[in-house]
Amino acid sequence: MRGMISAFWWHHFFLLWSTIDAQTRYSIPEEVKHGSVVGNLAKDLGLTLTEISERALRVASESGEQYFSVDAGRGELLVNDRIDREALCGQSASCVLTLQVVIDKPLQLFKVEVEILDINDNSPVFPSSEKNLQIAESTAAGTRFPLDTALDLDVGLNSVRSYTLSKDDYFSLNVKDMAGGRKNPELVLSKTLDREKMPTHQLTITAVDGGNPNKSGISQINIQVMDINDNFPQFEKNIYKVFLSENSERGATIMELAAKDSDDGVNGEVEYSFGPQTPEAVLSVFGINKDSGEIRLIGNLDFETTSSYEIDVSATDKGTPKMEGHCSVHIEVLDVNDNAPYIFLTSQPNSVPENAPSGTVVALISARDLDSGDNGKVTLQVPKSSPFKLKASFSDNYALITSRALDRETFSEYSVEITATDLGSPPLSNKKMISVTITDVNDNPPVFTQRSYNVYLKENGVPGSILFSVSASDLDSGENAKISYSILDSKVQDVSVSSYVYMNSENGSIYSMHSFDYEKLKVFEIHVQAKDQGSPSLSSNATVHVFILDQNDNAPAVIYPSSAALGSLSHQRMPRSAKAGHLVTKVTAVDADSGHNALISYRLAEATDASLFTVSLYTGEVRTKRAVSEQDDSSQRLILEIKDDGEPLQSATVTVSILLEDALREPISELRHHKASEPSKKTGRITLYLILSLASVSVLSLLTFVILAVKCMRNSRSSGSCCCMRRSDSDDYKNPNRNLQIQLNTDGPIKYVEVLGGDMMSQSQSFRSCMSPMSEYSDFTLIKPSSTTDFKEVISVLDASLPDSTWTFESQQVKMEAERQSRSLLYKEIYSLLHAASATTKL
Repeated sequence: MRGMISAFWWHHFFLLWSTIDAQTRYSIPEEVKHGSVVGNLAKDLGLTLTEISERALRVASESGEQYFSVDAGRGELLVNDRIDREALCGQSASCVLTLQVVIDKPLQLFKVEVEILDINDNSPVFPSSEKNLQIAESTAAGTRFPLDTALDLDVGLNSVRSYTLSKDDYFSLNVKDMAGGRKNPELVLSKTLDREKMPTHQLTITAVDGGNPNKSGISQINIQVMDINDNFPQFEKNIYKVFLSENSERGATIMELAAKDSDDGVNGEVEYSFGPQTPEAVLSVFGINKDSGEIRLIGNLDFETTSSYEIDVSATDKGTPKMEGHCSVHIEVLDVNDNAPYIFLTSQPNSVPENAPSGTVVALISARDLDSGDNGKVTLQVPKSSPFKLKASFSDNYALITSRALDRETFSEYSVEITATDLGSPPLSNKKMISVTITDVNDNPPVFTQRSYNVYLKENGVPGSILFSVSASDLDSGENAKISYSILDSKVQDVSVSSYVYMNSENGSIYSMHSFDYEKLKVFEIHVQAKDQGSPSLSSNATVHVFILDQNDNAPAVIYPSSAALGSLSHQRMPRSAKAGHLVTKVTAVDADSGHNALISYRLAEATDASLFTVSLYTGEVRTKRAVSEQDDSSQRLILEIKDDGEPLQSATVTVSILLEDALREPISELRHHKASEPSKKTGRITLYLILSLASVSVLSLLTFVILAVKCMRNSRSSGSCCCMRRSDSDDYKNPNRNLQIQLNTDGPIKYVEVLGGDMMSQSQSFRSCMSPMSEYSDFTLIKPSSTTDFKEVISVLDASLPDSTWTFESQQVKMEAERQSRSLLYKEIYSLLHAASATTKL
């Protein structure tokens, strides 16, 4: 065994260990060599050698000195320094060193006690090598004379066990057992002295301890036989016991001793003194008046240093030879609560993850109080508001543990105030601050500044330009707070949204991949995601609504006359008998743009005779300004300019050729005349079909008129007469904040048209068309919108169809203009409504 103790000591001392109340105890003799094995700590604590290394086993001593160390390779507790029991424990019967063994992962504390066994390494020593006595020859046989007690620093069996005296006919030795196992030698006069025969005697006293082998010390006793003074002072008691509080003031009288001497005169006068063996520690605290025997306190008492004093007091007369009397004063020091408890960390506090469960050990704490009894009992507390609490381990050891859930985002570090209070009166306390760091876990997902964003983008933008930037924040820290952005896959017109835009994953900026065309795509959604870098990662989503804003990039397109729409010259005929205001033709155009960009106006740019014709600004109707005269050319040529209201302005032109004729024949009359000349069976069938068609149209028109009249009476909003037609899939608008309203103000036949659209994805719309009962005849030229025709094109058709009308387009939110599919349905409803209104008006 490494650091083997010599065979001699192993013969007398053996190492043993035991576990009592979860404590491990070893015993070793003092003065063993450096590196000697105390015991197999790993085995006794139930740990493997791997655990010792991985869990960082370490040993701390409450005394502050590192007398022991641990061999991590073998798990053995080794002696690290010289151990002198007498220096550590003095004359104490028991000498135990308490060790605290700490291991991590998880944090645990073991208490290990090492008892230091005494070896006989000190010899008994007398206070002086010689003692001189003067004994009167008249001293009676049996008289006892106290001798100096030998001091042996060892304890137990190794302390002084016996005294022997060299052989002498006049003297013998008596050993008196005292309290605490002390032995006081006394010299006993065996027979009366005869100064004339032997005036002096020389004796040798030997003190022997109980060690094996034993050790001894000697002192020479020189006795001078004196004459006369044959009485010595006597105290009332041999032992006096006094209780004294440790906070007693200096100068206080402890007690007053009195010894009586039966002799007269000088032989009866007594002087008091402390015994010659009184240690300096006593002499510095107590003093005695040599004349009165009063014992006073001249120093400071400290119970924690010395709890009791044993003082030998001598009373000596002034005779010749001097006679002495002796007594023992035992002073018990009473403890007062004069020491505040102190706190120290057995282990430094660990960082705690914020998701640590309740009961997680943060640090190991100990408390001590140097006082005794209730004054030395300590309780530890932490504030109730703290998320930590103390769990008692053993003795005055505690574990600081978590008491509830932690949140680093609320508090990233705690300063825990620990208060130690004793049970004294009044109680004393002490405080210690412990800093506990809370480490982050990924428990917070990134949060966008908004759940939904609205982006308004002009069409025909530059590819690669930035559309918008989203931003998200994460309350976590470090990698858990690093955010990357991405676009979630979705479809826009059956094409992946990634074909339209891409996103910078670091800063959340969204860029276009090509320019957008309002006429093809008006609104779409981008679903974006913010994801942190934690493990596992957390994410959140947001929606970016992109609304394409119309630019005036489409010129008006002529749709009637059809020949003009195809790029040819439009030929019209007009009778010379036409009066002023005669409707020659009507030019209708549409603009693929929206809003003001689609507002179309008509102007007569050139004419063969500008005084003969006029063009309605908004309807495109070509009428005569005056009656046709015989002087007017039979062939008139008009160039009409059609322009929108956009910026920059877009325009188109159409050329109309008008032929003035003396008379115009009705096509149907010619047809009847032609058919009458060639009657046949086939002509009869055609005539029947025509009659049935006209009858059907008439019945439907009448039915429509009746429905309009009934609804007008039910839904009239004002005192004036109004005929209303309403269609609604619901009793109210689904979302008042997402309405699309179109209002037509006119002095003409139709008073106003109001269209209210529901939510983008909703199928709830409400349409209303109100017409004055006094409406006059007005021609409608309508085109059924396709699924891709913009709502503004219908408005343009209404402009062209209703003379002298003024449109006002109001939108609470441009983004709610409509989604493509819903818009298609909306257009169909408006077309049906206006078609019915047109048919009714014609009736």
